[in-house]
Amino acid sequence: MLKVGAGASLQPFLAMEVVRAANARQAALAAGEPRIIRLEVGQPATGAPMIAMQAVQRALSDVLPMGYTEAQGLVSLRQRIARHYAEFYDATVPIERVVVTTGASGGFLLAFLAAFDPGDRIALASPYYPPYVNILHALGMQPVVLPTDASSRFQPTVALLEAMAETPEGLPDGLIVASPCNPAGTTLDADELASLARFCHANGIRLVSDEIYHGLNWETPPATAAAFSDSAIVINSFSKYWSMTGWRVGWLVLPEDLLRPVERLKQNLFISAPHVSQIAAEAAFDAGDEIAANLDRYRRSRAHLLARLPQVGFDDLCPAQGAFYIYADIGARSHDSTSFCARLLAEVGVAATPGVDFDAVRGHRSIRFSYCGPEADILEATDRLAAFRG
Repeated sequence: MLKVGAGASLQPFLAMEVVRAANARQAALAAGEPRIIRLEVGQPATGAPMIAMQAVQRALSDVLPMGYTEAQGLVSLRQRIARHYAEFYDATVPIERVVVTTGASGGFLLAFLAAFDPGDRIALASPYYPPYVNILHALGMQPVVLPTDASSRFQPTVALLEAMAETPEGLPDGLIVASPCNPAGTTLDADELASLARFCHANGIRLVSDEIYHGLNWETPPATAAAFSDSAIVINSFSKYWSMTGWRVGWLVLPEDLLRPVERLKQNLFISAPHVSQIAAEAAFDAGDEIAANLDRYRRSRAHLLARLPQVGFDDLCPAQGAFYIYADIGARSHDSTSFCARLLAEVGVAATPGVDFDAVRGHRSIRFSYCGPEADILEATDRLAAFRG
């Protein structure tokens, strides 16, 4: 028998499995049947900013060769990202510490490979973004799920880390934080993030801060770990705030000791992020008015769901402080979120993601709704949910 690698046993990313099921359901609908409403994935309906598209069109019409860039990315884009930290966070980030990646996903792989070894323990709060755990498993690393709950808004705390220090295993080698987080939509305020960053630096824990949803903050402004720690790794992307999921371009802000290691890894694993996507990303920084309009749409959709979901049977919701997700407890209706979401899709044509994707222990009684789609879909979805008897 031919060998199959351990990576072949990786768990699926269930949100993408729901995408496939919803696509199949949509394709099978007869003429005149109501279409599927897509609340299962964080795919902004707004699309890339027009100014980014125009920049790409100019580059293509000028027959600009689209080839390899430096592994770290276009210098002009890295300069613009560094400027973004000064303007958005009032934080100083030298261009030398900025590396352009193939989306946040490419950033996670580079960060984990550069910072950790097989067998290392990396802590994270639950519920969590599934690829954190799946990528760590694929690399032979050990995710350590922290027992967070509503009292900490499902975010890690210094107290939880201090408690780990008293266990036989001791402190972890790394900590992943996400603020706003997916799927719960909760945030860490600046003082909380600063405390975690200081504790990690003082105790030899590599902090990895997922800041992909920054700018999608509905209650308090975002804070970046780059402002509090020179040893933290910051990961961000143009996918969410700038609505550029398909362009697959993001960035890392790295500590000095990981600059050359990440450059070598990137040269070998990815060579460079797509040239055309980097052109689009640089231009997207100037799409202020368009981004502001997108944010207004998300705010209206969020307000509608927070008001309407409790009226249609989803009355136990996580605080939706940021990102564009509502994480709902369905324990009063089902303890099988996978089956519940399958019935939602089959019976009322609403696609949602089962919570077991984000929490292997408690997720059987939770589901996630995404509200970054068209506003009209959000309104219709709640009407359909009202008719669901599951």
